[in-house]
This record gives sequence, structure tokens and C-alpha cells, in this order.
Amino acid sequence: MIIEKIAVRRASLNLITPFTTSFSTQTNRDFLIVEATSADITGYGECGAFAYPYYSEEYTSGCELAVTELLIPLLRGADISHPDEVRERLAPIKRNNMAKAAVEGAVWDLWAKMQGASLASAIGGSKHAVDVGISIGINDSPTELVDVVSHAIDEGFARIKIKIKPGADLPFLRAVRAEFPDVPLMADANNAYNLADLDHLRQLDTLDLMMIEQPLAHDDIVDHRHLQQALRTPICLDESIHSLSDARKAIELGSCRIINIKIGRVGGISEAKDIEALCREEGIDVWCGGMLESGIGRAHNLAIASLPGFTLPGDTAPSARYWNKDIIIPEVTMNRGCVAVPTGPGIGFAVDHAMLDEITTGIREFEVDAR
Repeated sequence: MIIEKIAVRRASLNLITPFTTSFSTQTNRDFLIVEATSADITGYGECGAFAYPYYSEEYTSGCELAVTELLIPLLRGADISHPDEVRERLAPIKRNNMAKAAVEGAVWDLWAKMQGASLASAIGGSKHAVDVGISIGINDSPTELVDVVSHAIDEGFARIKIKIKPGADLPFLRAVRAEFPDVPLMADANNAYNLADLDHLRQLDTLDLMMIEQPLAHDDIVDHRHLQQALRTPICLDESIHSLSDARKAIELGSCRIINIKIGRVGGISEAKDIEALCREEGIDVWCGGMLESGIGRAHNLAIASLPGFTLPGDTAPSARYWNKDIIIPEVTMNRGCVAVPTGPGIGFAVDHAMLDEITTGIREFEVDAR
């Protein structure tokens, strides 16, 4: 497969409602779409980085530079027999995982389409549908949060994730648990605590949570080990895991019992597959996290979540939860807490080119075929 050209789009979508975490409130999604074309077939990838480096060191403008100035040149003249080779070609550039994942994702979609296969089947996925949870941002009061959770349960979500931070944690979670004693519930701290908060975090053990996601520092594995030893509730690592090596070390240390795999955070589908295989072998539950992606990124998430090791509901909620209109046709929908894994070629959705053009704020095209 010779990639002939790559286009990089900057795009912007407004969220239906603001989304608040421990580190920011988002009302808009500023993101990149990468398009890789060969033989009149185009594959699409999405960059999960946010506009500012709050979640990780990567951010949209920085990723745009990395893709256009560093990563695309490494693919010039490449004759690619399998998308796994993209990871090796991009390896000389350290980290920049979300930028790499956007490029690699476009190649995966392109390759699967050229094979006439769905992306899910191309990567070894076996599920026809995946369970879907919802991620709920920080609300102004426990009463307001209970109302939001009630609506989510009525919609049929298989799991409720609640963002927390100091000052917006125990009373909020207790209110939800009191109202809904049996709902699968987890808390996501986005590294808002430290080991000095141990006694406070121990109180979460009384709430029968599925897990506490990334309570400590974004780059920590060691302190999470000590915290996991002190808690009955499983710890899930997110921001700390950027590679197969990170996952192996966290598992060996006993720093977590669950890992959230985000394609962008780990640098692409190839690395995500390897982490899933390791966790399956080690008996570690995994699930697919989200980065408020458009339908293109959401389709990649559905494909990776179809792998057998993804044992817990992910964050791939329906498009209508976040956008007035998505950029794929049909949009992602949910039925009784499940989303069907697409079976069409590649990501399995058609791109709404009119909508994509409407939200595009800039585009650059690059010829990469050196023949």
C-alpha cells in the first residue's frame, strides 16, 4: 500500500452541554482529522488532544505541528504492507502519542477499507456490540448530579462514571449511591489527589464502586501501588499508561487492578492491541476511555473495544449525547446500553463531508508518494 497524500484538518464542534472535570470545563472541541489516501480510497483518523495541555502535555496546535512537520515526512515513499509498520516508522519521534495515533488511525482505516474488512475484524475484534457507559462531569450540587444520573439510567447506560475532585466527591457520590444502590458506579479523579489524602480516599470504600480512576498524579505508578494496597476498591490507571511498557510495570508493581486504554494516549491501535493482550494474559480488566471524540474517533474506539479483553463498559456514548450533529453517517446510537460494532469497510461509517467541511477551520494537504 502506497499512501499518495495525507490531509490534516483543523475542526471545531460545540458541545451540547459544558463538560467539567477536575482540571477544566469544555464547551467546545478543537481537534484534528487526518485523512490518508491511496488508490482513491481515504482512511480517517482523529487526534484526541484537547486545545490546551490539561489532560496531558499534548494539545491541538502542538499535535498539528507534530503531524505536519515530523510524522508525515516519515511516511514519504513508504510501501506499507500492514498498519503495524506505521508505529515503527514513527518511533524515532519520542512520545507525541496522540499525534501518532491520528496518523496511524487513518492508515488503519485506509488499510481495512482496501482489504474490504471492517476495522474491528482487521484488528482481531470478536464482539458484535459493546457495553457503553457514560462519563458525567462535575455538577454544582449533589441534587443536580442525582438528576443527571437519573436521566442517564433512564437512557439505559450500562455504567455511570462520575468526575470528582476535592470538595466535589464524597457528598456527591453518597447522594448518587443512596438514590441508586445497585447502579454500576465509578469515580474518575483525573489526578486530583495525593497520598496525603489517603484517609479521605479510604471513605470511598464504603460506596461499592467499580473502580476509582487515576486518583493520584498523572505520571505516577509507585504511589498508586501504595494506595491500591490501602483500598479495597480497584484502582484504574489512565493518564499513567502511555505504552505496553508502562502497563507491564504497573501490573508488576500492583499499582492497579484495571486499565483504561485510550488509543490516542498510548500512541495508536497497534500499541492498544498489545496492551489489551498483556492485560488479558495477566487477568487485568480493561475498558475503552473517551476523549470527547467526534464520530470518527468514536468509530475507532468501537473497533478497539470489540477485542475480547475489553471486559468493562467503555465511554463510547452515542453521538447525540455530545453533538447536535456528528460528522459520520449514521451517527453512533445506543440500544439498551449497547452500541453495535460497525461491520462495513474500515470504520464502518460514512463521513458526512458537507458537515466536515462546515466545521473545518483549516486544512493542509501533503503529497507523500515518492515514486
